[in-house]
Amino acid sequence: MKAVILAGGFARRLWPLTIDRPKPLLPVAGKPIIEYLLDKIDELEIEDITISTNTKFKPNFDAWLSKSGRKDIMIIAEAARSEREKVGAVKALANLTAVVKDDYLVVAGDNLFTSSLRDMIEVYRQLKVPIVGLYDIRDFRVVKNYSTVIINADNRILEFTEKPENPKTTMIGTCLYIFPNRILTRLEEYIEGGLNPDSPGRFIEWFCKKELVYGYLLEGAWWDIGTMQSYNNAKRYFSNLRK
Repeated sequence: MKAVILAGGFARRLWPLTIDRPKPLLPVAGKPIIEYLLDKIDELEIEDITISTNTKFKPNFDAWLSKSGRKDIMIIAEAARSEREKVGAVKALANLTAVVKDDYLVVAGDNLFTSSLRDMIEVYRQLKVPIVGLYDIRDFRVVKNYSTVIINADNRILEFTEKPENPKTTMIGTCLYIFPNRILTRLEEYIEGGLNPDSPGRFIEWFCKKELVYGYLLEGAWWDIGTMQSYNNAKRYFSNLRK
């Protein structure tokens, strides 16, 4: 199995912090967000990791990688240098799967979580079907900003709704997936259909109507580092752990 970290966005909601620095390299309690993700990936003994970014931020990732000394990471950059030029996360993933000839773990570079992924990988190995990381955000006030998920007793996803107007649940889908390599044909079908190339949630919503997809409930804490509030909440949480 391989791992893909999606880091091609420009994070305009976090400007000025992210004008000249990609969001996954923002510091949280002394180390960049991406290193927390790598800690989770390293637990799985995955030795082939790809970071998908853009041309503007590739030098930032190159400098970070050189300093880290890691030899198991490849950085691939789209041609985009601005928000209006980016191909989108789903399209970037479709481009990568033509190169990644294996099953793979996909993680958004701006997701931060405390749960181990060992059991999630084990579920995938048993079922051999796509798995989506789920999290109960327990707040109907903010759930409209995410993808709500309804599962059955076996954790098969029955409904997946991106940014629902009237959410039925506070269970959300995170941008954390395990995909079999055969998903390439579905990604191509989705992109060729002219559907949203930048929203992984829209792809999963569409995909769940085509194939069996299962959920895995993450334990502990989870943040989507998309706003200053979520970024500050994550910093506060990890700083308190170090006290």
